Amino acid sequence: MFSKIVVLALALGVSANALSEREQMVNEINELGTTWKAGISEKFRDVPLGASKALYGAHKVSEGDMAAAIARGELEIAPLVTDTSSIPDEFDSATNWPECAKTINDIRDQSNCGCCWAFGAASAASDRACIATGGTNVPFSAQDVCFNAERSGCNGGSLLTPWSFIKSDGVVTGGQYLDDIAPAAGLPPSDPFDGEGYCASFSLPHCFHHGPENTSPYPAEGDEGCPSVTVSPRGPTSCDENSTIADYKSDKYTFSGRTTAFPSSEATIQTAIMTDGPVEAAFTVYSDFENYVSGIYQHTRGTYEGGHAIRIVGWGVEDGVKYWKVANSWNPYWGEDGYFRILRGSDECGIESQVYASSSGSTWGKKMN
Repeated sequence: MFSKIVVLALALGVSANALSEREQMVNEINELGTTWKAGISEKFRDVPLGASKALYGAHKVSEGDMAAAIARGELEIAPLVTDTSSIPDEFDSATNWPECAKTINDIRDQSNCGCCWAFGAASAASDRACIATGGTNVPFSAQDVCFNAERSGCNGGSLLTPWSFIKSDGVVTGGQYLDDIAPAAGLPPSDPFDGEGYCASFSLPHCFHHGPENTSPYPAEGDEGCPSVTVSPRGPTSCDENSTIADYKSDKYTFSGRTTAFPSSEATIQTAIMTDGPVEAAFTVYSDFENYVSGIYQHTRGTYEGGHAIRIVGWGVEDGVKYWKVANSWNPYWGEDGYFRILRGSDECGIESQVYASSSGSTWGKKMN
């Protein structure tokens, strides 16, 4: 069946080939009547599908690496949960822990850099630290994790790396890139911690990430002001000049216990979130995801693009369809106010088989120097 845009194009005497590959995909997805809506921005109309591969920096953890980490005592596998009687149909971490809502609702921006693996961990660790301490809302620095845990963090990392770094080296506090674009446009800054003077803010700028037209004031991926980062910045060794924190080393936070990997089990992941807070996960990205607008994502078509790390904050059911609620790192102007939903319980795109966090019951606090 022809899409409406193709029919209109033919009526106007325009060849269907004049439609961009991206436009054709968007219309094909929407014609399927699937559980999510696709859309497109004029800024990305003629940008080839897969142009945003640089953002997908989550490298899959090999079985060998997992076995070695377990042998070193750094990693544990969470016990499988089979009793689902206490698991509700819906759960949202920010609602369950309102004292930590500021931290949990912090939607960050990884810029045009593939350090999603660091953002997912820094955000989930911030959430878990707040929950464990009873309400200490402190953002952990993605700058510290991305560029000190890996020398070339924009080129990717595994989900073991950030949790191991936070445990062994500790992570300083730090907000998002200092945003003057949104305020200049009469919009609130993306960072809820803006101006609070934490140690090491992210040093790469906000971007308008691929997807539909929205109110984002930021430059589009690849445009001036949002270049693709091929050479990663060096990691911080001291706090920013405008920070109110004097000493970098004394600002390091860590946790007790080990890094935990969760088996591909819906109930086990739900129990982990209900008990200790959001978790980091990764999923396989296909080119159709670039056009996500809203709804419950499931892969429909398109080519493999890479692995993307995110943060699962809750779950729910809509019209009988189960979903995970996922916080992305493409700022609050993308998707559903910075979030997306994805099918739950079927390991859609592998999202339930690559889940990591701090071990249950871990205590969080300043690292002893």
